[in-house]
Amino acid sequence: MSRGKRYSGEAKLNYKKVLAVTIAIIVFILAIIMIKKVITKAKDTKPIEITNYFAFYKDEKWGVLNSNGETVIEPMYQEMPIIIDKSKDVFLCTYDIDEENGTYKTKVVNKNNEEIWQDYEKIQGLENFDESENVWYEENCLKALKNGKWGLISIDGKEISEFIYDDIQTLKGVKNSIIVQKDGMFGLLNSKGNKILDTTFSQIQKYGEEENFGFITINQENKYGLVNLSGDKILENNYEKIENIYNEKYFAVVENGKQILVDKQANKILEENFDEIKQIASSGIIFTKNNLYGLMNYSGETLIEPNYEVLKEINTDIFSAKKDGKIGVIDKEQNAKVAFSYKEISYNKKAGIYIAENEEYVSSILNSNFEIKLIGILSEINVDNGYMKIKIDDTYKYYNFKFQEKDIKEIFPNNKIYASYQDSKYGFIDSKGNKVIDYIYDEVTEVNEYGFAAIKKDGLWGAIDKQGSIIIEPTYNLNDYLKIDFIGKWHLGLDLNMNYYCDK
Repeated sequence: MSRGKRYSGEAKLNYKKVLAVTIAIIVFILAIIMIKKVITKAKDTKPIEITNYFAFYKDEKWGVLNSNGETVIEPMYQEMPIIIDKSKDVFLCTYDIDEENGTYKTKVVNKNNEEIWQDYEKIQGLENFDESENVWYEENCLKALKNGKWGLISIDGKEISEFIYDDIQTLKGVKNSIIVQKDGMFGLLNSKGNKILDTTFSQIQKYGEEENFGFITINQENKYGLVNLSGDKILENNYEKIENIYNEKYFAVVENGKQILVDKQANKILEENFDEIKQIASSGIIFTKNNLYGLMNYSGETLIEPNYEVLKEINTDIFSAKKDGKIGVIDKEQNAKVAFSYKEISYNKKAGIYIAENEEYVSSILNSNFEIKLIGILSEINVDNGYMKIKIDDTYKYYNFKFQEKDIKEIFPNNKIYASYQDSKYGFIDSKGNKVIDYIYDEVTEVNEYGFAAIKKDGLWGAIDKQGSIIIEPTYNLNDYLKIDFIGKWHLGLDLNMNYYCDK
């Protein structure tokens, strides 16, 4: 049996292998060091907190407050500072007011009360308001006057439009739609300063009721047309009126004094057997005849006879209907889905729920099958975070849109303390259920996004911080206030439209 040849030479190192192993060890050690540094940095890094700003009122003067409850600008102004974007330290202030002569001065200051953007004759906020007259300002831009002409600047002070306009205003109730005027005619910009419509119209209106889907234009001959959000023409300016009734395919217009329905090609779809078009629904038009509501399809066939005091499509082929002073829900075959026993019925599309409210403001919440799942006083629907808050048997509870009750800690996972109710009194507990504040208060709020909660005792309100420490003992009588909210010791003002804080 042969044997393998025995190696008898002098041992030698494989230098290539040694070098490779050495490099691998070094890389491994460096990787460990880097990982440790990343972990250490992550532990030491605090989450970035965004500071917000608010106007506040004290001793008949106005100043600026931050979201920690700290004074940024001492109360010194006669008028409330306008805060365009609460996350930006850009404040429009009015001063040297002479009421007798009707004169005043304005300036823009930063958080140090230093005047900025002094190259303009005037800078103003673009004021707007909603249907409830709540005032708000276009957040991304301001109007500025230079060499006697108006233009737009961004919230960072950059010029974003030409300075060629005689005036600049907002399209009321609509965001991101800026009306500009030149030589007596009107055009449209967005809040980035981009042109949507040239200044060739005598008037521009919003198209769409709850949301904005385009613009109704009126030319110098007082003829109505329609464009989309980009300014592309949908209907020529050929009509005596275009009704603000939104639909993608069909449009209610007035021609020769008569309201008719047309399509995008201006073809006449419906002209007869109705007095007025009230809504363009999925299956046809909701119309009135002799002051009663009905439904007609696009071929002119009546689907629902005009027998209702009110008829409105709230979901696809689902209608809230009013009869004998009460509201219920029917489908297009007039099958009853919800009994005629409510004051108001609506559908929340994002949440996928029906809300039926009675005369006592008690709401029945129904699912898509029209089954009543909850009954109580609906306090809040938050579609962004997927919950609703409802008062049932004197206790506020939280539910998702599948009607599953949610623990308060799931709704506000970042809070450290939570309101708790026991023996007809409120206190606060931590995330493990441990008592943090005794049950001594008549009413409280949850900790808000800025880290403060309101507490009520013996008819007076005060505030605590997110740890449960007292910021201000119950001091304020806020019986006339619709909303209770605190930032530090400052409570939300009486006029919600103004959105300011005060200490009285």
